[in-house]
Amino acid sequence: MSQVSVGLPVGNPAPSRAAGLSRRAKAAIIVQFILKEGADVPLASLPEDLQMQLTHLLGEMRYIDRATMNAVLEEFSEELDSIGLSFPGDIAGALNALDGKISEQTASRLRKEAGVRQIGDPWKRIAALPRARLQDLVKSESVQVAAVMVSKLDVSKAADLLSSLPGDTARRIAYAMSMTDAVTPDAVDRIGLSLAAQLDAEPARAFRADPSKRVGAILNFSRAAKRDELLTALDEEDQGFAEEVRKSIFTFAHIPDRMSAIDAPKITRDVDQDTLAEAISGAVTDADRASIDFILSNISKRMADSLREASEDLGEVKPKQAEAAMGAIIRAIRELADSGEITLATPADEED
Repeated sequence: MSQVSVGLPVGNPAPSRAAGLSRRAKAAIIVQFILKEGADVPLASLPEDLQMQLTHLLGEMRYIDRATMNAVLEEFSEELDSIGLSFPGDIAGALNALDGKISEQTASRLRKEAGVRQIGDPWKRIAALPRARLQDLVKSESVQVAAVMVSKLDVSKAADLLSSLPGDTARRIAYAMSMTDAVTPDAVDRIGLSLAAQLDAEPARAFRADPSKRVGAILNFSRAAKRDELLTALDEEDQGFAEEVRKSIFTFAHIPDRMSAIDAPKITRDVDQDTLAEAISGAVTDADRASIDFILSNISKRMADSLREASEDLGEVKPKQAEAAMGAIIRAIRELADSGEITLATPADEED
């Protein structure tokens, strides 16, 4: 039996049948026992040199008696029971544990100081990127690199990314994927590290949302006349930016085109009946009436009839009051979308 020493997690035991074994041999016994019991052992998380040493040791050892095995397992169990608190053990684990708790600037600085290879699996970071950021990576890399990146994404995200790309680009990437059989794991690792290095090289952003989305969010709750005035002014300054802002705006008139019919009942859950009745009474334009018809036709008949009766009882509603009611409905829909409870279609989705 090999007696080479290694620092693996078994402490200094009291004299027993396990006393003459090295720490590495004890670790090998524990791993072999767990494997024989059919449990999954995440050995891939160990440094590569420890994985190799453990594999060699398992190949060198032959057998031990039951009393020795029980002594090793008991010793290991006692040490586990004595642990009060465990820590990540490296920068990668610490950054994962503190994700969202420390500032992006601090996290970025720590990643740079630690080196890309010490921040964990780069492909996990890449897979977590939003579609727009993945599109940027595709545009900045060769078709071969893009094919490897798409291959490393889960199927649903890869399909979403390919469907969002121009047809010719998607076809070239799909064809390049047919030639990835010869790509070695080391090459995939280097590509992941290179892409992760690009992410770390980007300066931290003070604002999470794009400028067009921030302006669009403000205009969402501006009065229609002021919104149109500002958009006209933006057209004169930067027509491209103005168009991106328009894509970010979600107004009452957009409800039928961008909201799913099955989500309409959630509006009546989150908006009180008086507010809905005011919006119904105050709908005077064709677009606003179309939105009211969409809501009423996709909720229960009983609820729709009740809202119609309430709006008739209100009589004529002042434009400012109606606009406030419609704004409350839009806010409720936005909150549902932000929480992930519903998904709103956008002009970009329709173009795709």
